[in-house]
Amino acid sequence: MPEKLDIAGEYVVIKALDNGVNIIGLTRGRDTKFHHSEKLDKGEIMIAQFTEHTSAIKIRGRVELMTRHGRIRTDE
Repeated sequence: MPEKLDIAGEYVVIKALDNGVNIIGLTRGRDTKFHHSEKLDKGEIMIAQFTEHTSAIKIRGRVELMTRHGRIRTDE
């Protein structure tokens, strides 16, 4: 059986590369729902955390995402 990955408490840093980047937090549980959204402009940075309520983060737009696992750019 695969080892369970516990990401609760982990942080991600999101840097907007363009204006109008949308960040949406999604809930945990039986029904996944939107629970929070933000809009970032070019150069703005948001630090987000996975919690007991947030199980996923949806990003729409060009960003650089920094995690403990490395960096990802959406335009690559």
